[in-house]
Amino acid sequence: ARRVCKAHAKVLRKVFLGLLCAAYLAYFIAACWLDFQRAIALVVITGLVIFFVGWGLIQKHCGAKLMKLLSPCRKCCLKSWPWMFWLAVLVGLVTWLVLDTSKRPEQLISFAGLCVFVLFLFACSKHHAAVPWRAVFWGLGLEFVLGLFIIRTDPGFEAFQWLGNQIQIFLSYTTAGSSFIFGDRLITEAFAFQALPIVVFFSCVMSILYYVGLMQWLILKISWLLQITMGTTPTETLSVAGNIFVGQTEAPLLVLPYLADMTLSEVHTVMTGGFATIAGSVMGAYMSFGIDPSSLIAASVMAAPCALAMAKLVYPEVEESKFKSKEGVKLARGAEQNILEAASNGAAASVGLVANIAANLIAFLAVLKFINVALSWFGEMVNIKELSFQIICSYILMPVAFLMGADWADSPLVAELLGIKIFLNEFVAYEQLSTYKKNRLSGLEEWSGGRKQWISMRAETITTFALCGFANLSSIGIMLGGLTSMVPQRKSEFASIVLRALLTGACVSMLNACVAGILYVPRGEVANCSSFLSTATFNITSYDIYMCCRQLFANTVLSNNKTLSFTGSWVGLEFSMASLTQCCGHYNNTVCAGLP
Repeated sequence: ARRVCKAHAKVLRKVFLGLLCAAYLAYFIAACWLDFQRAIALVVITGLVIFFVGWGLIQKHCGAKLMKLLSPCRKCCLKSWPWMFWLAVLVGLVTWLVLDTSKRPEQLISFAGLCVFVLFLFACSKHHAAVPWRAVFWGLGLEFVLGLFIIRTDPGFEAFQWLGNQIQIFLSYTTAGSSFIFGDRLITEAFAFQALPIVVFFSCVMSILYYVGLMQWLILKISWLLQITMGTTPTETLSVAGNIFVGQTEAPLLVLPYLADMTLSEVHTVMTGGFATIAGSVMGAYMSFGIDPSSLIAASVMAAPCALAMAKLVYPEVEESKFKSKEGVKLARGAEQNILEAASNGAAASVGLVANIAANLIAFLAVLKFINVALSWFGEMVNIKELSFQIICSYILMPVAFLMGADWADSPLVAELLGIKIFLNEFVAYEQLSTYKKNRLSGLEEWSGGRKQWISMRAETITTFALCGFANLSSIGIMLGGLTSMVPQRKSEFASIVLRALLTGACVSMLNACVAGILYVPRGEVANCSSFLSTATFNITSYDIYMCCRQLFANTVLSNNKTLSFTGSWVGLEFSMASLTQCCGHYNNTVCAGLP
C-alpha cells in the first residue's frame, strides 16, 4: 500500500482534492438553497478564493502567451492611458466634491486638511525632484476608493460592520480561558484580566494561520495588488501589507533575508508601515474597550496604500534596488511540526507583548498623572487653574484636529487624544476615547461644568482613524531595537531615518482621518424624534433620548407669562408636554422652569 501511494502520489492528491472540492460544492449549494441571505458571507469568501486561485492558474499556464497577445494593446495604452486616466479621475473628483459637499460643507475642511498634510510631507521630502508621483497618486487613490467602499456604500459598510461583529464574537471566546484562570469577577471588573487575554488568544490564532499558510497567501495577494498599481518593490510592499495584520516588529520578519541589502528608501517604507498601522492583536484589545470594530479594521486596511505613498513622497528612491522582480521574494512557512505547537508558540510569544502593554500602561499613566500635578502646581503660581498636559495638547493640536474634520467645539478633546497618542501611546488614547463614547451612549449632557463630556459621532470616527497607528515617541526604541537585532551592521543607518519615518507614519494616520471626514455620513440616527419620545422609556437615558430631548427643548417656547408652546413637528401633539416633563427630569434647560 505504501509503494502504491508513493508511485501514484500525484494522482491520489488530485483525487483527494477533487473529492474535497465536490464536497464543498455540495455544502455551498445547500447553504445558498436553504437561506441565501445567511450565506452571503460564504458567497463572498468563495468568490474571492476562486478569483485569486483562477488568476494564479492563468498566470502559471497562460501568463506568457497572454502578455505576448496583449502587448500591442499595452504599448498603445501606455502612451495615452496615464494622462487620460488621471484627467478623468480629477474631473470625477471635482464633480463629486461639488455635488456631495453641497449637502455637507464640513467635508471641504477634511479635504483641505488632506491637501495640507500632503503638501507638508512634500516639503519634508528628502529628494523633491525624485518623488515617484505614480506611487503617490495611486496610493492616495486606493486609500480613497477603499474608504468610499467601506464608509459610504451600504454593501461595504454592512460588510465591515459584519466583519467587525464577527471578530468581536470570535474574540469573546477568550473569556472561556480567562474566566477559568482568573474567575468571572476579575474579567468583568479589572482591565488587565479583561483586555490583555485577548492579545494572547489573537496571537495564538495568528500563529496557527501562519502555520497553515493562510496569512502568507493573503499578505502576498495584497502585496501583489499594491505592487502592480503603485510600482513599489516587492520587499517594501510585502512588509507594509503584512502590517495590516501584524505589528511593527513582526512585519519586517517577512522580509528578514532581504533587510541587509534594502535601500534606505525601502527601509524607510518598512518603518513607515510599522508606525502607520497597529497590530491585529492590540486591535482586539481596543475593540474590547468599545471602539467601533469596522472603523478600526477600515483604518488598518486603508493605511497600507497611504503608508506606501507617503513613504515614497518623503523618502523617494534614488538608489538601485536589488529587488525588482516578484520572484526575488518568498515567504517561508513556520518551523513548527504541527498545529498544536504553532498554537502553543503563538500563545507563549504573546507573553512578552502582554507584559509590555501592561508595563507601558502603568508607567505612562503614572507619568501622565505626575506631569499633570507638576503642571498644575506651576500654573497656580501664575493664577492658571487646572493646567495639564491634555490642555496644552488641546491648544497646540487644535488646528490639526480641526483640519481633519472635527467640529471646532470637539477639536480640543480630539487634540488631547492626539497629543496622548503621539507623546505617550495610542493605548492610553483609545482608553480615553472609549470613556467619551460611553458617556455619549449613556446619554450624559454634552457639557458639564464648562467641559465637554463627549464628542460627536463624526468626531469619534475621525479620531478612531487618527489614533490607529504606532507612531509615538516610545515606538522609536521598539522599532530601532527590532530592526537592529535583525541587521546589527545597519544600526546607524536605521537611526538616521527613524524620526523621518515616525513623522510620516503620524501623518498617514491623520490623512486616513481626513479621508474618513470627507466620506463620513451619519447613520443610525433617529429620523422622527416626536414619535421616538412618545414611545421611549425614560428609566435610563441614552444618546438618542438626549438628542431628541435637545430637539424638543429647541422647539419649546417659554412666553413672558410663563406659558409653554411648541413649534415644528411638536405642534398640536398631546404627548409633547409629557415628553418635555420626562426630558426635564433628566436634563437641565431654561424651558424646564416653566413647567407647572
